[in-house]
Amino acid sequence: MASVHKLYEFDYSSGTIKLKNRKCPRCGSVMAHHKQPEERYHCGKCGYTEFVRARRKGSRGKG
Repeated sequence: MASVHKLYEFDYSSGTIKLKNRKCPRCGSVMAHHKQPEERYHCGKCGYTEFVRARRKGSRGKG
């Protein structure tokens, strides 16, 4: 079982708690964040995978 401090971010000054990872749109479970070999979020419960698009540096149009 995962520790609570790994799943949530705490802001003690404002008293808010925020989930670090995304929730699965299919089943509502917390999704795992994988960075290798390709950055993605994956749900271990239902198998849903959402890939993160890489941001290219300097991708603004030139000229």
